[in-house]
Amino acid sequence: MLTQEGCQARRTRLWDTIPANVEWLLIADPRHVHYLSNFWIEPMSFSFGERGWLLLERNGDALLLGDNFSLRSATGTPYIDREVVETWYDHRHSVVNRDHALLSALASISETLFGRVGAVEAEWLPTGAFEILGLDQESHSVTREARDTGDVGDRPVDLGTALRKLRRQKEADEIELMKRCMRATQAGHARAREVVAVGKSELDVFREVQSAVQEAAGRPALIYGDFRGVNAASPKAGGLPTDYTLVAGDLFILDYSVVIDGYRSDFTNTMAAGEPTADQQKLFSLCEAAMQAGEASLRAGAEARDVYTATSRVLDEGGYGALPHHAGHGIGLAHPEPPILVPDSDDVLLAGDVVTLEPGLYVEGIGGMRIENNYLITESGSEKLSHHVISLT
Repeated sequence: MLTQEGCQARRTRLWDTIPANVEWLLIADPRHVHYLSNFWIEPMSFSFGERGWLLLERNGDALLLGDNFSLRSATGTPYIDREVVETWYDHRHSVVNRDHALLSALASISETLFGRVGAVEAEWLPTGAFEILGLDQESHSVTREARDTGDVGDRPVDLGTALRKLRRQKEADEIELMKRCMRATQAGHARAREVVAVGKSELDVFREVQSAVQEAAGRPALIYGDFRGVNAASPKAGGLPTDYTLVAGDLFILDYSVVIDGYRSDFTNTMAAGEPTADQQKLFSLCEAAMQAGEASLRAGAEARDVYTATSRVLDEGGYGALPHHAGHGIGLAHPEPPILVPDSDDVLLAGDVVTLEPGLYVEGIGGMRIENNYLITESGSEKLSHHVISLT
């Protein structure tokens, strides 16, 4: 889970981006509430889809707002100074509209915000919250009727975008949580290498991978991605497994993520169901060479488009054309997230980015394949975070 030191460091970095006259921030995206406070509602719980809001004060105080059942559904201890709790269900009375309970929690502290300049994560706030705070929805600023002071300036504070930019540069606790996801993902890949074979269905492999992941994680974890067989006739497929049964000549693309406390991994291998053909082996070797070329270009300050070019060039020069999809992307609390490694990307790699590299080839008459690793970008290069075996057999 996230640490108190990590959450505090992220709050400090956030306040450093906010105009000095802004005294409070209302965070509403559940990922960002988690990012800054360690409050996370487990997706595999009865409160999945509910949320709390986080109020941060310039003086360092942090308040968590929500209904009584949502706030007690956290997977860990939130690093806050106070909870503002509204009763939703008490085992004696009918429940109220749960969203209204959250709004009531906000209303109960709204007077402490009037007369002071603040900023809100507007994309995630309902109209009711704007009404309670007296905010203008177009500018995200405070109306003079509701506040003693004016608005926050000519431009609203784009709090959501500021947070998304901060998320790129991971703190140590985020990296450790992602490494935990990766260790579980590696266990699933290792199990797949034992079970992928002629006669196994995609669902058979998925079930074995899922079991290995849960055991390695030591707790329930979400799994999603591509668990699909491909072949010379259908070289590209993606998504969750079907009942398709592997036959001789098939390749199995295993490209999946494990999610623990909102953070994730994302890496890939392709395995032959039987003996791979010489052409399949050639494609796989080209993908490995493309990954090595991409790795050599990973460093802080590198242009994302240049990483794509380095990766794609190997495939193009091998006679199979440019890489038909991104060469990789950032991961963390979302998938994909910046930087995006594509030909026309404007992104520049930053120290602290966690990115993927995933060259692939999909050739009719031969088959399709993709391989992928995860990397932490550093000032001088990169650190490979995923350590699964990449091999056709």
